[in-house]
Amino acid sequence: MNSKRLYLLILLFAGLQLLYGQNQTTFKLQGMITSETNESLPYVNVLLLDAKETLIKATTTNEKGDFKIADINVGSYQIKISFIGYTTIIKQLDFTTSDINLGTIKLQPSVEALNEVTVVGEKPVIQVAPDKTIFNVSSVIGSAGVNGLELMRKAPGVRLENENNIVVEGKTGVLIYIDGRQSYLRGDDLTAYLQSLQADTIESIEIITQPSSRFDAEGNAGIINIVLKREKGIGTRGSVSSTVTVGDFARTNNSLSLTSRLKKWNLYGSYSNYFGRSTGFINLFRTQGDKIFDAQTDSEYDSFSNNIRIGGDYYASDKHTLGAVISLNLNNAESRSNSRTPIVDRSTNLIDSILRAPNSSSNDTQNFTANVNYRYKDTSGVSFSTDFDFGKYKRERFNNQPNFYVTPEGDPLNEVITEQDTPTDISIYAGRIDYGQNLGKGTIELGAKVSQVITDNQFDFFDVINRNSVLNVDRSNQFEYNEKIYAAYFKYNVAFKKLKLQFGLRSETTDSEGDLTTINNTANETIKLDYTDLFPSAGLTFQVNQKNSLALTYSRRIQRPNYQSLNPFEFQLDELSFRKGNPFLQPQYTDNIKISHTYKYTLTTSLSYSYVSDFFAQVTEVEGENRNFIITRNVADNEVYNMSISYPFKINSKWSAYANVYGTYNVFTATDPSFISNSQATFGFYAQNTFKLPKKFRIEISGWYSSPSIWGGTYETQSIGSLNIALQKSWKNWNFKLTGNDVLYTIPWRGVTQFPNLQIVGTGGSDSRNINFYVQYTFGNKEVKKIKERKGGIEDQKNRID
Repeated sequence: MNSKRLYLLILLFAGLQLLYGQNQTTFKLQGMITSETNESLPYVNVLLLDAKETLIKATTTNEKGDFKIADINVGSYQIKISFIGYTTIIKQLDFTTSDINLGTIKLQPSVEALNEVTVVGEKPVIQVAPDKTIFNVSSVIGSAGVNGLELMRKAPGVRLENENNIVVEGKTGVLIYIDGRQSYLRGDDLTAYLQSLQADTIESIEIITQPSSRFDAEGNAGIINIVLKREKGIGTRGSVSSTVTVGDFARTNNSLSLTSRLKKWNLYGSYSNYFGRSTGFINLFRTQGDKIFDAQTDSEYDSFSNNIRIGGDYYASDKHTLGAVISLNLNNAESRSNSRTPIVDRSTNLIDSILRAPNSSSNDTQNFTANVNYRYKDTSGVSFSTDFDFGKYKRERFNNQPNFYVTPEGDPLNEVITEQDTPTDISIYAGRIDYGQNLGKGTIELGAKVSQVITDNQFDFFDVINRNSVLNVDRSNQFEYNEKIYAAYFKYNVAFKKLKLQFGLRSETTDSEGDLTTINNTANETIKLDYTDLFPSAGLTFQVNQKNSLALTYSRRIQRPNYQSLNPFEFQLDELSFRKGNPFLQPQYTDNIKISHTYKYTLTTSLSYSYVSDFFAQVTEVEGENRNFIITRNVADNEVYNMSISYPFKINSKWSAYANVYGTYNVFTATDPSFISNSQATFGFYAQNTFKLPKKFRIEISGWYSSPSIWGGTYETQSIGSLNIALQKSWKNWNFKLTGNDVLYTIPWRGVTQFPNLQIVGTGGSDSRNINFYVQYTFGNKEVKKIKERKGGIEDQKNRID
């Protein structure tokens, strides 16, 4: 008998001893709560009351919809089961001789007919669950016309840094999931994909800062799961919407969704698109050696994207479910920028020359993903699931970069014209298996996952001479990267009256190889990495009383380098500035510990500490007298202290609000001479007020603010924020919204970075101040009962390109 089986038998024997090793004088109540469509409902309130309706014990269902109440004395009781949007159930129970297992209890949607209009329970903007915070996008008026990336700014505890880096609780390196499956896109490609997702297709955003061992260990700051909309209920429903946004230019996005639910089948599909033009600017005042470079760049971006999603579930029985979903994202984008850089001699303060760079680029991307899954679950607590994923990402990118040097009077001095053709091809394969069952007084989960990512990056650099493109063999190359990750985990949950304990361990083995091949075979290089890490996690929850609960959590996580950060290509920003990868970049590791207090399941106060070793940042280094480049290096150890308070509440029946306040203190201790140690305290908040007006009008006033902070460990940035105002009107099957974003135009950023022999003062922004008009029409069977989208634990699967 191997050691794993022996270990499980020992745990099982110990549990049986605890359960049956003494005379039973009290009883136990258990059961499982599902929706009318047999989907597990987590966090359902379960109250045990005596004959006088006095509360005896209270609990909530877990991620799988199960609940258990122990140590019940002999007597007559009633159990009260309630959940927002569902009809409350009350059952009479008598405990005299044995435990009671209620089996599966199905909750029915709470629907009230008023003048032939279906009214369902309204979701709060923010829901605070034991293991995550849920941001219900559909309840936010100001989300109309906003894309998936911009929505991140509105999510509690989340902010966007320069270059759209996502920060959660003061830390970068968050792992993005789409419908519970990991997205392997990273950097610019992830940004483009999130921008192609429109708020109208997003149901909610879930922020999980301390994932358990069941989840991938990737992501220093935890996980953000974007849950896409999906109608539920017997019958057919659909909606069509359109938004027009006017900033410096006009742009529009449109969507169509359709769901048909039969007795055994649930079929759904959606299509959305975006097309239009936006603008941006970035100014970099660089002091290097005895010269000053004052680069000012204005850009325009044209984009046309299409998103298609088709899926279905087959309910073979109450225990067996088969599902499949495919997604296709097509994006064609073009950008044009005009950059003007006066080059000043510091000794005379006179302009030596001016660099003009009217650059242009085109990007054509195709992102395809497919998933097939199987779920089994019975009333005894046994669950089994499998997921298989495939992804294919292709990008064709072409850059044209003219560089013209002229005198201060405009007379030509010199010109350097180059082109770069940089296609990328990425294949993704992943499979996982999960098993769970009751063990002793708790539940145990076991699982394994295997994933492989293969990237092929071609970099062809051309010198344009007399209008002819000539391949530069000294600057052209190919980079192939192959990464395999083998993972296994166990997780155990157990409850002792007011105390709940969860602990687990995840093992991940990473096997990667990067091959650089140059055309002239002068700089060929192969980098191999093979390492195994253990990632423990644990959580302790104590229910002080009906209104107060405490939680203590710990987790260890990893942030692997982006694929393109390993790629030693040189990508030019202009003739004097470029970016290149670092094939020797090592992963960074984070230890997180967090304590939180929740009052009345809404007001949450948390304090966390994180230690990041081998922190990698984008540092700027000089090359010669005029040139500089950005490269990612392991440069420091990082300590993050964070405190946050979040509170969704109702002031009265017409006025509801949500506020999230946070404070972060970041300390960077240099481990590399190219980096300067620094620290920064940052304060910020997000607040939202919604008012119900007569005749189904609603108005929403929201805003966020972030005080000075450190971006990427290098830039000391000034404070930024935004004020947004939205008006909504509902009429029969129609929904209209008018929104003004960044009314005071306070989102543009300003920052300073300092390196040896180099200082840069930067500012940047976009046409974030805009207005948009949104209209939506819903159609289909009006008798269809809509129920809440399942908000249970995330499954796992598909985020790393640059």
